[in-house]
Amino acid sequence: MRVDLGQWTEAAGWRFRSPAGDPAAVQLVLYFASPALCHDISWWQALRTAYPSAKLVGCTTGGEILGSDVYDGTVVVAAIGFARARVDLRAVVIEDCATSLEVGRRLGDGLPPQGLRGVFVLSDGTRVNGSDLVRGLKEVLPDGAILTGGLAGDGDAFRSTLVGADGVPAAGMVCAIGFYGDDLNIRHGSFGGWDAFGPERHVTRSSGNVLYELDGEPALDLYKRYLGDEAANLPGSALLFPLRVRSDEAGSEVVRTVIGVDEERRGMIFAGDVPEGAVAQLMRGNFEHLVEGAGKAARQAATAERDGLAILVSCIGRKLLMGQRVAEEVEAAGEVFGAAFPAIGFYSYGEISPHDFTGSCELHNQTMTITVLGETIRA
Repeated sequence: MRVDLGQWTEAAGWRFRSPAGDPAAVQLVLYFASPALCHDISWWQALRTAYPSAKLVGCTTGGEILGSDVYDGTVVVAAIGFARARVDLRAVVIEDCATSLEVGRRLGDGLPPQGLRGVFVLSDGTRVNGSDLVRGLKEVLPDGAILTGGLAGDGDAFRSTLVGADGVPAAGMVCAIGFYGDDLNIRHGSFGGWDAFGPERHVTRSSGNVLYELDGEPALDLYKRYLGDEAANLPGSALLFPLRVRSDEAGSEVVRTVIGVDEERRGMIFAGDVPEGAVAQLMRGNFEHLVEGAGKAARQAATAERDGLAILVSCIGRKLLMGQRVAEEVEAAGEVFGAAFPAIGFYSYGEISPHDFTGSCELHNQTMTITVLGETIRA
C-alpha cells in the first residue's frame, strides 16, 4: 500500500510530501477542501489530470488535517495505491430520496456485498439526519463490514457543504467508498472528552433531529440563557455546548451538536436524533480531556500493520474550543501511529464510527474518530 500526501494552497498550488509514484497505480484520491476554495476548482481539475484512472472523493471542511498539523484555507489529499485491495464508489443525491433513511439504504444497496470489508461515507453536513443515514446503511450492509466516515463542514457558517464523488464537489450529495480485499485491515476508534454539567433534563418534545423542549422549556430559550451575549452568534456558538443524550437508563450515550436553529418554533436542529423521552445534559469542553480523548481514539484504532493511512475526522466544535492549540489533539493521535501511518482528515459536522462501548456504528458529535487502512504484506 502506497500513500502520497499533498496540499494545495492559492500561493503555491499542489505540493506533495513524498516522491510521486505511478499515477496509474493509484485507485483512490481522497481530499478535504476548504469551502472558500470551491468557487474555483482548478485544484480539482489538476487532480483529475494527474490521476485520470483513480476515484476522486472528498468534501468541504471546518479545517483540514495533514500530518500533525491543522490548516484553514487549503486542500489536503491522499493518493492511495493498494497492492491487492480494490475500491468501489457509490453516490446518492439527497433530493432524490424522501428521507435520510432512504439515502442510507440506497447508498448501501449500491455497493456489491461480496468481499466488502469496510465503507467510508462522506455526506452533505446540513441536509441530512445523520442518525437516519447511518441507520439506513446498517440495514443493508453485510455483517462484518466496518462503517465509518463523516459529515462535510462549512467552517462555523452552516450554510452549504459540498461532497465530490468522482465529480466536482456539489451540495446535496452523499457518497460511500467500499473497500474490498482479504489483505485489507481496517481499524477504527472514537472518543470524546467533553464534561457534562448542570442538571439532567428530559426531552419532552422532539421530532427526529429537532429538539423543541427540555423539561417543558423551549430548547432554544435554554441555550440562549446559557450562551448569554454569544446567543447572537447561533448556531455556531452552540458548538461549545453540545448535548449528551441517553435514551434509557441502561443505554449507551451519544453526543449531539447543533447545526441550526428554528426561531419560529424555538427549536434546535442537531446533526442526529434526539429522541423524545431521552435524558439530556449539557456539556462543555476541558482542553486536556479533549486531547487525551484523541489519543484514546488513536489507541483504539492502532494496528500491527507496518504502513498505511490514518483518516482523522474531528468535530468543528472541538476546533473552535481549542483554537490555536487544536493541533495538539492531532499530535496526540500521531504519537500513537508514528511515521509509518501518515494522517489526513478534516473537521466535520458529524462523525460516523462504531461506538467504543457497544460496537454498533452510530453518528457521533464532538468526537475524534479515526479510521486506519492497512494492507498485509505478503512474503
